[in-house]
Amino acid sequence: MSTTIRYSIIIPMFNEEAVIQETYRRIKKVMGTTGEPYELLFVNDGSTDHCAEMIEEYSHWDESVRLIDLSRNFGHQVAITAGMDYAQGDAIVIIDADLQDPPELILEMIEEWKVGFEVVYAKRVKRRGESLFKKWTASLFYRVLRYSTDISIPVDTGDFRLIDRKVCDQLKRLPEKNRFVRGLVSWVGFRQKAIEYERDERLAGETKYPLKRMIKLSLDGITSFSYKPLKLAGYLGGVLSAAGFLYLMYVLYLAIFTDSVVKGWASMIGITLTFNGFVLVMLGILGEYVGRIYDETKGRPLYIVQEVYGGQPQVVQEKRKIQLNK
Repeated sequence: MSTTIRYSIIIPMFNEEAVIQETYRRIKKVMGTTGEPYELLFVNDGSTDHCAEMIEEYSHWDESVRLIDLSRNFGHQVAITAGMDYAQGDAIVIIDADLQDPPELILEMIEEWKVGFEVVYAKRVKRRGESLFKKWTASLFYRVLRYSTDISIPVDTGDFRLIDRKVCDQLKRLPEKNRFVRGLVSWVGFRQKAIEYERDERLAGETKYPLKRMIKLSLDGITSFSYKPLKLAGYLGGVLSAAGFLYLMYVLYLAIFTDSVVKGWASMIGITLTFNGFVLVMLGILGEYVGRIYDETKGRPLYIVQEVYGGQPQVVQEKRKIQLNK
């Protein structure tokens, strides 16, 4: 456990030039009120704008700022993981750079942590500035995930949370490649508490989670913590196979014991296509699991760090100043 840094704030960023200055200002203001040493860990996830250069400049004159510059875009969940690997604090806060999650809520999280909760997560009761489709699909995802998994993953929560050092250390032991951090935090356990809040709309810029990335995150969440989709595919396959066998018996009965002409070839084609479609869906589900097994067996690192800038903790700097003055 670190003896110099009290709080580590992990801020993953990807093309957040339009908002990163205000993000830095607000988080800096909030953490300054704690009166305790902290570090701001900005993780650049392969941005193509100038947000990384801006944070690098801040790190030259603000000793609390560190920039972890990844070699390319590895994804939001991996960027969070990189931040946890570099965090030195006794308590670690994860917050996105887009300011949809209010930094001021960090102070409430700290208070709950100080009374003994090892995980304090923010639960959204309202989502401003998002379309009805986005709200509906997000709500559906969390409820499908809760039904599909064997662990209790809180609904309507993102990655905005505070975790204790012991929780962070346990998460660093989990090596899976297709990561779903909020699910992993639930999996490791410890005392957890929710803080409700209303999520703001983006201050500037565009969402970094379009539909394609949301689908991937959903699949990562479900396949990482449950094999119920495989069981469901097996159950449906059994039901459809039984129905097909009964229909086959009916057709044979008509052909052997009656003079009725067997009609309905169009319906037969429809049933065949339905069965084939189900088989393809089942193969797709199997493919998702097999693909994740393949990713795990390759043994590649989760991310590659191109450069780390800054990182002179306030307490260390003060100690050096005292030594120089002696």
